[in-house]
Amino acid sequence: MSPNTDVIFIHGLWIHSSAWQPWLDLFTEQGYVPSAPGWPGDLDTVAATREDPSGLNDIGISEICHHYAELIDGLDAKPLVIGHSFGGLIAQELLAHDLVRAAVAIDPAPIKGVKALPFSQLKSGLPVLGNPANKKRTVALTAKQFRYSFGNALTDEESDELFSAWTIPGPGRPLFEDALATFVRHSPATVDTHTAVRGPLLLTSGTEDHTVPRVVTVAVSKLYADNTASVTEYHEYEGRGHSLTMDHGWRDVATDVLDWLGAKGLAPAARQTAEPVG
Repeated sequence: MSPNTDVIFIHGLWIHSSAWQPWLDLFTEQGYVPSAPGWPGDLDTVAATREDPSGLNDIGISEICHHYAELIDGLDAKPLVIGHSFGGLIAQELLAHDLVRAAVAIDPAPIKGVKALPFSQLKSGLPVLGNPANKKRTVALTAKQFRYSFGNALTDEESDELFSAWTIPGPGRPLFEDALATFVRHSPATVDTHTAVRGPLLLTSGTEDHTVPRVVTVAVSKLYADNTASVTEYHEYEGRGHSLTMDHGWRDVATDVLDWLGAKGLAPAARQTAEPVG
């Protein structure tokens, strides 16, 4: 099998890794070898993690990055990585350190250097950032908070279904680290956007995203503008919110990602000459 077919999916804050299962099934059908390992401290199931989220207490961006770097080190070749939200930030860090062949960052949490702070992003983070004590512990969203941050482009019914199926308490520390990145010289949210010679990067944004608004991801893409040695591309999903990797329209996003990987010559050998999935 081609050495470029391993794909690691990285979830974001408040979502369990098992939410990637439809993507894993689709990518397997397309000849990839996908996996979705959780963050350090995640347990195997949504229910188990809800029951005991203590393993996530005080887990920060560096710990998450090192966790995935160690997993990648155990592979025979550099994988592809696809991350959502904070997983998208982690994907960019792994790519900048040349640990992966290419990365897709879907509605990624902002990296250091982004100055934009829209109201909806601030409101989405308030369940954690509103209490400094949350930095060292996990915080769970309510269904109402989830509807604002993730499900604002969905019906209340679909949002509540996703909340019930996939949400878990999340560590507060990554949000504090990201919020203070501008003021911390060696912030763990720092990514080398200027000089890193790396594989291709795709940044995507849902235009109705409250958690990571479009203007934030556009600002991230502009930070890469002077890195002419490496490919960075940007794509928007009109009318989509932060739930776009797991709601009823997930397959449209996944198909676009598959087609992008194929266009970059990163598909398994069996797909190199095949028609686009979409």
